[in-house]
Amino acid sequence: MGWSKLSTPTFPIIHFPRETLRLEVRKGDSRTETETSTLQELVQSRCTSLFSPYRPTWWLFNGHAQTLFCVLGDFSTTDQVWYFRQHVLLSDGGTLGLDFVPHTNFMVGDDTPIIVVQHGLTGGSHEPYVRAILAPACAPVEKGGLGYRAVVVNFRGCSGVPITSPKFYTAGHTDDLRQALMFLADKYPRAPLLGLGFSIGANIMARYLAEEGSQSLLSSACVVACPWDLAQSTVGMLESLMGRHIYLRSMGSNVRALIKHHYRPLALDQPDHPIAAAVHRFLAVKNPTIADFDDTLTRFVGGDPPTFPFPSLLSYYSWASSGHVVQDIQVPFLAINSSDDPVIRYVPWNDGGNKFVITALTNKGGHLGWFETSRKRWTTRPVLEWLQLVGRDLVHNQIRRDGLSLYTDDAGYVRMVGEDKLGCKAVGKGGIINGNRPERNLFQGL
Repeated sequence: MGWSKLSTPTFPIIHFPRETLRLEVRKGDSRTETETSTLQELVQSRCTSLFSPYRPTWWLFNGHAQTLFCVLGDFSTTDQVWYFRQHVLLSDGGTLGLDFVPHTNFMVGDDTPIIVVQHGLTGGSHEPYVRAILAPACAPVEKGGLGYRAVVVNFRGCSGVPITSPKFYTAGHTDDLRQALMFLADKYPRAPLLGLGFSIGANIMARYLAEEGSQSLLSSACVVACPWDLAQSTVGMLESLMGRHIYLRSMGSNVRALIKHHYRPLALDQPDHPIAAAVHRFLAVKNPTIADFDDTLTRFVGGDPPTFPFPSLLSYYSWASSGHVVQDIQVPFLAINSSDDPVIRYVPWNDGGNKFVITALTNKGGHLGWFETSRKRWTTRPVLEWLQLVGRDLVHNQIRRDGLSLYTDDAGYVRMVGEDKLGCKAVGKGGIINGNRPERNLFQGL
């Protein structure tokens, strides 16, 4: 087979809902004139790149090559982004790292749309797939960008964020995202919040949207390479040599490195806490996979009773997966997956039962790849067009924040009526972060 055939362009398969969802949008560049259109009509007319063919670069001709290039490629000089990091203390003692771009508030207005990003398994704001979107999205309009603000919600312990409580993050835990959104909604009450999730972060975001329904603080979302069914994806990887020995062990190695880096707060500072025993149990596994991590630690101490512990790994994966709750999402939602993704082995189609959900499937692209050249990703254009549609074109008096009531308690925590056990507040002065440096001792892109 010649190289030209290996890089033959293919068109994505797009599934639209059967039920019509009509939205009010601005006419062209007008700030005052509006019209109503269906979600399908808007995507077809304003997200035209989603329907464009994808031609992978000839030397990244299958899902494995695309995925491995994500892991091994040097993107430090591509899509460079600097952030302002603000640590946010949560009411349970944990800490999130919110990375803002542009890194100064003086560059954008307080009603500017905010892209809220959830990264992959052990990633962070430094990941090339994150910067590939944020670099153009947050560039000034006069320089060809969208002129948006963005905030990457770095998980506990990721991308240099400290672990300050005996608790890690999981694929199914949504309260950290929920609290980050409370913080942003309080800080920027006039700004629409636009969700953007990658891989495990996409799974968390989809679950959050399903749990919140019409009360979601996100007015829309786009998820890329979401692992909809964690059990099927894990079983699929276990059935292949590359899956068992490359992907599962690479993800396990990443998590092991994070756990060892945060060994003291997770295991030594409170040795009688259940997570300490789970950490020791996981670290005793030689060359662990991510499934080993979830089976020895996550399913036992990944959350609070009565949900945790789970009786088996598969029961935890069933609970944590997002594919079975897509029908509960009630904001405009776009999902993009690749059929040759070696990490994600199952993609559920919206069968028309949810009028808010659009799904797109490319024939190639790997996991978080979609490279057309060694630096250019096909997904960048459709995601930017979607963000333009839901951030600038959509009339945002439709954002459903009915009943939203944020308040600040005597200790300075932002809380929400009805979610009083949750709370968050800024700690420290924050500082500039170079987002172009890969995390040491970790495989990027997973």
